[in-house]
Amino acid sequence: METRHEFDLSNDDQGFLEALGLPWETVRERGQLWLLIHNFEPPHGYAQKQVTIAINIPSAYPRAQLDMVYFFPAIVRLDGHRIGALATLHLDGKTWQRWSRHRTAKNPWRAGVDNISTHFALIENWLQREFNKIPYEVPA
Repeated sequence: METRHEFDLSNDDQGFLEALGLPWETVRERGQLWLLIHNFEPPHGYAQKQVTIAINIPSAYPRAQLDMVYFFPAIVRLDGHRIGALATLHLDGKTWQRWSRHRTAKNPWRAGVDNISTHFALIENWLQREFNKIPYEVPA
């Protein structure tokens, strides 16, 4: 896979992404900056074995917070339970699934502390929390 690096990330962010061991790229589309992380394996309970994660990088990042996550292909639960707060976005010639998940007053963005690695940890937490809301049921 040929990767695009159309804008630079900080050394800390690049180091985190390299340590993940997954291919990643940065792309510009319609005036927005996007980080794409390929070959991510969602936790057990999702039908997709690998997806690409997209994270919108605001122009004021890292002072401005990262928010939400986008998946391609769309993620579904193996047990058929619905995942809430979803929408779609067209990016990079594909239709992505937007998970509308946000930081809270109890977990605000901390400029100078939070970055792509802490947002990635939130994404992993959001994926797991879907099974806390409605426990995984083994399909019949």
